[in-house]
Amino acid sequence: MIKVHKEHSDILLVKLEIKEASLENSDAFKAEMIKLYDKYKKPIAVDMSRVEYIDSSFLGAIVSAFKHLISFKAEVVLVALSKDITNLFTLTRLDKVFKIYSSFDDVPKN
Repeated sequence: MIKVHKEHSDILLVKLEIKEASLENSDAFKAEMIKLYDKYKKPIAVDMSRVEYIDSSFLGAIVSAFKHLISFKAEVVLVALSKDITNLFTLTRLDKVFKIYSSFDDVPKN
């Protein structure tokens, strides 16, 4: 579901390889994010360009992964959200919680 794209000294760039982010895959997403952090010990930038739909349970999984990483002073950064997904994050005010970038090139890295 999550494919490592590139590792930089300060951030891990990954791609979410699903079209529908729903209850069906929310637990797996959260578990994979925690595994990635436990393995690499750095913030994670998630490319969501393939995602066309997100339900509330998957939003909860994203928030839960964020809370896990933030407890270690790391973070989850979101990249390449579609217009509809961006609108959903704005509507739910999650755009105030997450750093959102249009591409991996825009994500600060060392």
